[in-house]
Amino acid sequence: MAITMTVPAAERVKAFLDNRGTGIGLRLGVKTSGCSGMAYIIEFVDELEEEDQVFECEGVKVIVDPKSMVYLDGTELDYGKEGLNEGFKFNNPNVKNSCGCGESFTV
Repeated sequence: MAITMTVPAAERVKAFLDNRGTGIGLRLGVKTSGCSGMAYIIEFVDELEEEDQVFECEGVKVIVDPKSMVYLDGTELDYGKEGLNEGFKFNNPNVKNSCGCGESFTV
């Protein structure tokens, strides 16, 4: 079970953490939402929870709770720019379908 992050994603997270001035890493998770059922969550982490799983990627700690890990196992977090749009992209091998707007997915 693993979560990975590309170099561009790690550099962006490091910049966010540096600007924020505090935080030990980035939490990735899922919640029930959207037209396909699940949506991704990205949050800064200041303190670990007892059951959190921590992955170190390119010098950045990625924290995932056990319930989300079932849906995120094998996921790679990427960051990129396409035209005027920029943002994080989840390359999740568990996704079976996603909605037309790209905001939610099913596994």
